Amino acid sequence: MTAIVFSFPGHEDLGRAISLRLGATGGQLELRRFPDGESYVRLDTPVAGKSVVLVCGLHRADEKALPLLFAAAAARELGAVRVGIVAPYLGYLRQDKRFREGEAVSSAIFARIVSSFAEWLVTVDPHLHRYRSLGEIYSLRTAVAQAAPAVSAWIRSNVPEGILIGPDAESEQWVAEVGRGAGCPYVVLEKTRRGDREVEVSVPDIGRFRDRTPVLVDDIISTARTMIEAVNHLKRAGVRPPVCVGVHPIFAGNACSELSAAGAARIVSSNTIAHFTNAIDVNGAIAGKVAELNA
Repeated sequence: MTAIVFSFPGHEDLGRAISLRLGATGGQLELRRFPDGESYVRLDTPVAGKSVVLVCGLHRADEKALPLLFAAAAARELGAVRVGIVAPYLGYLRQDKRFREGEAVSSAIFARIVSSFAEWLVTVDPHLHRYRSLGEIYSLRTAVAQAAPAVSAWIRSNVPEGILIGPDAESEQWVAEVGRGAGCPYVVLEKTRRGDREVEVSVPDIGRFRDRTPVLVDDIISTARTMIEAVNHLKRAGVRPPVCVGVHPIFAGNACSELSAAGAARIVSSNTIAHFTNAIDVNGAIAGKVAELNA
């Protein structure tokens, strides 16, 4: 079945990688705002009888979700045989429980909405905490591209004498995988979160790795408070300035500049979200998962 790939702004390179992998055509998409701020969406490429791929990261999901869902609905109404969504960063996974009476469990609600507009979804390393898999809340087919191999390759090439440092106990399995691929030992921080922007971190004794460069790795860098606290501990321990690596570079507010000012030797991210720190390319891994779901 012929596929057409529509890339939302900022994801043109990923759209091209997917088109090349699928042997697909790139579609033209018109997006703009009406004077009152509402979204206008037009598929400028015929989709009848075709498989449609919509490439749209969901960082700042409130701004992007409605245009994405309008495009998916329009594709179906215009005769697309199948509609899939590629969201390198998948938002609305934070609120996975009703912590206080009356709260909306937005992760599950958002999943139901997206599942009603598409047949499949591909993302990169979703931030699952209380869910074991996306299938617990999404009823469409899902596939997850793993960033670990690309992160390992970057560390192996750029920090040959590294010591990986994971942000918390939950990250240990992922950090261990990155460490194996990079050929580096690893340790894991002990973290206590006291609010959205307040994190207390303790760093295990890494004196025996004093001759190695610390590499702080995390799936999401949002406020960067965890990394900043870890950088401060490492400075007090007298080790080398660390390299900070994140898969999803959200960098809320001044988080990136604050992390740099704290003493990070370098800040590096993957290209799931466009940012000047992007140095790790995961487009090939994403395109591979899209191909699997469209085989």
